[in-house]
Amino acid sequence: MSDALARLREAGVSIWLDDLSRRRLVDGSLSRLVRDRHVAGVTTNPTIFAHAIEGSDCYDDQIADLALRRVGVEEALRALTTFDVRWACDVLRPVHEASGGTDGRVSIEVDPRLAHDTARTVAEARALWWLVDRPNLFVKIPAARQGLKAISACLAEGISINVTLLFSLDRYDQVVEAFLTGMEGARESGHDLADIASVASFFVSRVDTEIDHRLDQVSGEKAVALRGRAAIANARIAYEHYERFFTSERWLRLQEAGARRQRLLWASTSVKDPAYDDTRYVTDLIAPDVVNTMPEATLNAVADHGIVPARGIRDTYGEAHTVLEELAGVGVDYADVVQLLEEEGVAKFDKSWDELAGKLTAALNEPVSGRTER
Repeated sequence: MSDALARLREAGVSIWLDDLSRRRLVDGSLSRLVRDRHVAGVTTNPTIFAHAIEGSDCYDDQIADLALRRVGVEEALRALTTFDVRWACDVLRPVHEASGGTDGRVSIEVDPRLAHDTARTVAEARALWWLVDRPNLFVKIPAARQGLKAISACLAEGISINVTLLFSLDRYDQVVEAFLTGMEGARESGHDLADIASVASFFVSRVDTEIDHRLDQVSGEKAVALRGRAAIANARIAYEHYERFFTSERWLRLQEAGARRQRLLWASTSVKDPAYDDTRYVTDLIAPDVVNTMPEATLNAVADHGIVPARGIRDTYGEAHTVLEELAGVGVDYADVVQLLEEEGVAKFDKSWDELAGKLTAALNEPVSGRTER
């Protein structure tokens, strides 16, 4: 383990991998990352699965069997993705047990096309929870407004939830409210609260991409000086909110009943602008009890040349608020930015899922005689 990864871990950051494929499972690369890079969890999304399934022959045998059984495309997608996630859960199970259930988690997302349908989102979450059937699973539900009730309902049923596609501070506040409501429901239903976990996935780099684009349309030195500062400021203020929420009387009552905090997870941590340091969305967001989920390239960059600063995130709150105030001062509409990013996030995952479904439909309809016999 490199010194940077060791210091991250010592500072309270859980290192997760933002990638999964059957190839990683077959060739043991996920196991090696757990062993050598101290990867303690895995996140997936529809785009990751689309790339994994389209670019590998590891799925061919299962797809052939699904076709012979005349399985529809929606059930085939569930079968393919839950197979990988179940396997990854087993790889991470020792981490899960060693951490007392905090880490060793693997996430699978509900069909993103259901993001605006609460009842169907809950039904899909139940199905995924049952199909994977592992205690270290997270079911991912987008934080769009219609997802809030689904988040509460699933937690109340004892389903561990990764709330995804968070960009807005206001939406994060709503997500924590949904989490508290769900955990109170679980307590009332007699669930063991210690068995239920949750993270709130706050997306980072996409905020800079959109705000930098808007700053480039503004003249003046102040706009130039603000480039690349919004995403980290936004995330740091989210952690300030986190600290406030999880010292409240309402939370303390749940904690006394055995509940675990809903941790913040930094997602979208790969740098999109090559002018920026490729470790910035990791090393500038170090705080106790957070998760940072990274694609392997970012993980390797941190291991190779990441520098863990001496200053903690708590010392940056004032500076972070100033950044958002100055952005407003040059005409950047924060509320419009985060609303756009939320809508685009759901739409991008919809597109990935639709494209994958289309290609899988073609594969399922391929004549059996054209397949290689096993």
